[in-house]
Amino acid sequence: MVGTVSHMATSSAVSHALRPFGTTIFSRMTELARQHGAINLGQGFPDFDGPESICVAAAEAMRAGHNQYAPMGGVPQLQEAIARDAAEGLGRTIDPAGEVTVTSGCTEAIAATMAGLLNPGDEVIAFEPFYDSYPATVAMCGATLKTVTLRPPTFAFDAARLEVAVTDRTRAVLLNTPHNPTGRVATANELEAIADVCRRHDLIAITDEVYDRLVLEGEQQHLCLAACDGMVDRTITLRSLGKTFSLTGWKIGWAIAPAHLTAAIRSAHQFLTYAVPTPLQHAAAHALSLGEPYYRTLRDEYRQRRDVLLQGLSQTPLRVFEPEGTYFVMCDHASLGHGDDLAFCRWLVETVGVAAIPPSSFYADPRSGADLVRFAFCKSLPVLEAASKRLAGLRAP
Repeated sequence: MVGTVSHMATSSAVSHALRPFGTTIFSRMTELARQHGAINLGQGFPDFDGPESICVAAAEAMRAGHNQYAPMGGVPQLQEAIARDAAEGLGRTIDPAGEVTVTSGCTEAIAATMAGLLNPGDEVIAFEPFYDSYPATVAMCGATLKTVTLRPPTFAFDAARLEVAVTDRTRAVLLNTPHNPTGRVATANELEAIADVCRRHDLIAITDEVYDRLVLEGEQQHLCLAACDGMVDRTITLRSLGKTFSLTGWKIGWAIAPAHLTAAIRSAHQFLTYAVPTPLQHAAAHALSLGEPYYRTLRDEYRQRRDVLLQGLSQTPLRVFEPEGTYFVMCDHASLGHGDDLAFCRWLVETVGVAAIPPSSFYADPRSGADLVRFAFCKSLPVLEAASKRLAGLRAP
């Protein structure tokens, strides 16, 4: 009897809001790679650490006694460093204390933004494929995520289709650029068209910009929606330390927003994490002081990693969509005849020894991503070269 009651309680424990999402695809594919000894080009974490000086700064902060709760909005030194780092791209001076909130990674920044802004029945429009926390955090608020699909081969941001998706219940537009998983970088014309939709319909814009320093094409640059005319007072810009400085485990992110939107974010942040690790915030301030010389080297090194993987993929039957930014490559695997993306990725791990991510989890309708596969190149060159050799065995039927 005890066993029966326990089973019944466990089987229905997950809330209705979160039950549809199950376990994240990143955890599932990483475990599958571990089981089969596969080279993991799935989950987007580097297999190397960021600059040693950042780790030294964290240790020094601990020894200096920065080990108690940080202020809820963030350590002032980090808030100031974030404001300086972002000012040029946002085209304005940022008030560190009133407009910068430090969070537990960008994932918490997303969750705090949704919880602070949304009411049951509200709608948020996102471009898909999307980071899988978007629909989950929207659902936790009793709101609805609507999507506008980016379509290969260009994955262009289509403001006309965004316009069609807007209703009188739409509260916000969620934009990720540079875009994970497609590698697309929004153009000035695309951003202005999205801004026009937001202005005319009085919508809040939430921009996930965690790959802002990873634009890999020399003629392109990351542009901020918040810098478009009339967008300052309606835009929340979200970024993080992890991708730029190869310290994903530190979980240091932040939100930059005008005071009235910052108040909404902090209304939730204070009850989610309140504050994030104090010594790591001091070290993050040091990281941001490294500035453009570091960012230039970062881009050069990732461009080299991208090109190694692209060269390997070019020797396969996969249709490759060359990324402009981020550290991901999307491909079409349909010609190989191994079923949908889940079946293909399982076959890839078990037979070829390379793990990738099936992107159907990033679509409202999984069928939209069934022919696609995502590879991550945030790995050392020997790992990428070894993976390329294994992928060379791919053959069309």
